Amino acid sequence: MKKILVTASTFPRYEHDTEPKFIYDLCKEYAKYYDVTVLVPSAWGALNREEMEGLHVIRYRYFPIKKLETLAYPGAIVPRIREKKARALLIPFLFISMFFAIRREIKKVDLVHANWIIPQGIIQSLFSKKPYVLSGLGGDVTSLNKGIVKKWKNKALGDAAAITVVSADLKASLHKEFGFDQVEILPMGVNMEQFSPANRVENFFDTDKKGTILFVGRLVEKKGTRYLIEAMAKVDATLIIVGDGPEMTKLVELAQGIDADIRFVGAKNKKELAVLNASCDVFCAPAVVAKDGDKDGLPVAIIEAMASGTPIVASQIGGLAEAVVDNYNGLIVEPGNVKDLVSKLNLLLDDDELRNKLSRQAIEKAHEFDFSKIGARYKEIFDRIIEEES
Repeated sequence: MKKILVTASTFPRYEHDTEPKFIYDLCKEYAKYYDVTVLVPSAWGALNREEMEGLHVIRYRYFPIKKLETLAYPGAIVPRIREKKARALLIPFLFISMFFAIRREIKKVDLVHANWIIPQGIIQSLFSKKPYVLSGLGGDVTSLNKGIVKKWKNKALGDAAAITVVSADLKASLHKEFGFDQVEILPMGVNMEQFSPANRVENFFDTDKKGTILFVGRLVEKKGTRYLIEAMAKVDATLIIVGDGPEMTKLVELAQGIDADIRFVGAKNKKELAVLNASCDVFCAPAVVAKDGDKDGLPVAIIEAMASGTPIVASQIGGLAEAVVDNYNGLIVEPGNVKDLVSKLNLLLDDDELRNKLSRQAIEKAHEFDFSKIGARYKEIFDRIIEEES
């Protein structure tokens, strides 16, 4: 059996972790065909080595005091630094440790799949003799495109045996910034068995409002959460906000000044999300482009909501436009337009027939993102590269 190494900076730290699982779920698909080792940063409370459903997971240490290894979890590296600028001091330690960790493991495998151009892709390009597939997932493509960092990213992309991104929007961004055209669009997927309308619990949120609106995501600028909170002043519904992040305090203060039922419930694991998604009436993704140019790729949270039979209200930002088709599986709103959000949310809550139609078609659309299909497409790329190298 061929061996592949998957590198990433977001990965579950333990069973039922609230960290995003999309890399984990994708690796489980790979494990149907290959011997898979996953290399990710260490985290407090996580084992340095373990077996997880057939995956060999290695968490490399990058600082002598494990409690201070806080650069990658919870959340993502850039938001973690924005939340506490002192964490930037950990960057060189992470890069150096990642280099030596890859050097140890790369001799044992036939191919590497590096997720995120920065930091994994940049470090991987130092081992360009070993073929690697490089995947851009969002902000790693659209931001930090100046000076020496852009040169590093350009080298990482140029040395890759194949490049994938999760949306056509990111492919266009790669072409605009770096001139690359040979790029495959492979979105992150969804487990259609785990996310399903069958998980619905009636009145799960114990509310006397007209309905329930769900938001799931990191509480950062590009998610546009503040606009959804402002809209709730004129929407007769309960808003459930799932997630954490550097904007939490500011958003809680904003919500306290609005006469509405807005509940911050923190991060949730996949089992909990499956119930939340199926039990709400509308899923809202009011994304915007951040001041630094960062924007969403194609959030897995939207695909999971679709698989749960939940109609979407979303901005046409980044890859969202590729998952949400206006008046088919959701309704499109203008980014940052509170009035438009109010109108579309109320329309869905008031019109049972429309909501049910969009719900059925959301499930149909979600089948396009089934993890088994995504894994099979990656297998085609991996097998082609391995054969070319042999």
